[in-house]
Amino acid sequence: MVVLGIESTAHTASVGIVGEDAKVLSLASDFYLPPTGGIHPREAANHHVEVLPSLVGKALEAANVRPNEVDAVAFAQGPGLGPCLRAGATVARMLSLAWNRPLVPVNHCVAHVEIARVLSGLDDPLLLYASGGNTQVIAYARGRYRVLGETLDIGVGNFLDKFWLGLGGTFPGGPAIEAEALRGTELLDLPFSVHGMDVAFSGMLTAALALHAKGAKRPDLAYSVEVTAYSMLTEITERALAHRGKEAVVLGGGVACNGRLREMVRVMAESRGGATFAPPKSLCVDNGAMIAWTGHLAFHAGVTTSVEGSAVQPRQRTDLVPTPWRKD
Repeated sequence: MVVLGIESTAHTASVGIVGEDAKVLSLASDFYLPPTGGIHPREAANHHVEVLPSLVGKALEAANVRPNEVDAVAFAQGPGLGPCLRAGATVARMLSLAWNRPLVPVNHCVAHVEIARVLSGLDDPLLLYASGGNTQVIAYARGRYRVLGETLDIGVGNFLDKFWLGLGGTFPGGPAIEAEALRGTELLDLPFSVHGMDVAFSGMLTAALALHAKGAKRPDLAYSVEVTAYSMLTEITERALAHRGKEAVVLGGGVACNGRLREMVRVMAESRGGATFAPPKSLCVDNGAMIAWTGHLAFHAGVTTSVEGSAVQPRQRTDLVPTPWRKD
């Protein structure tokens, strides 16, 4: 079975084609990079409208798959930026109608879980999902994925972007902060906002920018932001592992590409006698392959939608989406 998946939740437009056992046959992606500031949803959507048709062609060619060999078309239904989601959903509907193939809605967060789960070989791990708009600790229970902890204000990726823009940098902030943090030597005092298994980043953002205004060095600020933010994420992940009695944790989302975060979670998990896994960076960031694979699972479980019922859901919650392909 071959499934084509379309990802368009934020700044990434991506088309992936996946076969049995999560074999990625092809992956074609293009990223919207604003000239200044952060992501403007309408401009990002215009970018997606422009590039998605060619990405579909590139993905089909790279996979050596003809349209009549595609069994289903999956798309990210939510959560995400409304205009961006609609751009991807429109292309998916068009392909579904043109090729007479089933249309499969996919939750973006669940897709991060499923691609990490199948690649890791871990049957029932905990997921630390760290991206621009989302920061959640997720585990499966009773027919769906449950959010054990999450951000109370902004996602960790948005926090990093806002911090870096405040220092005069450009979007995206995460990779630039990681490089700058390698030169940092002093750990500055920043708010450590953990509330049970939830976190908050706005106070740290305000404090970090205030230190910048007072003349703190950029490498030290970047180093301190990384250590503090990722310590918070590691702490709530460990608390969730203890709460659920689990040993394995997988990472997903663009921020999970960060080497410091991966190492901190690895040390924590191994100190508990557990294991950790992070997908290759191409499958850790937003991508069409994870949508295709989750669409593959959903289609096998009988999940499809009509064109009329395929409206996007920008605020779709991870824990409100049934996962009938998983068994208790």
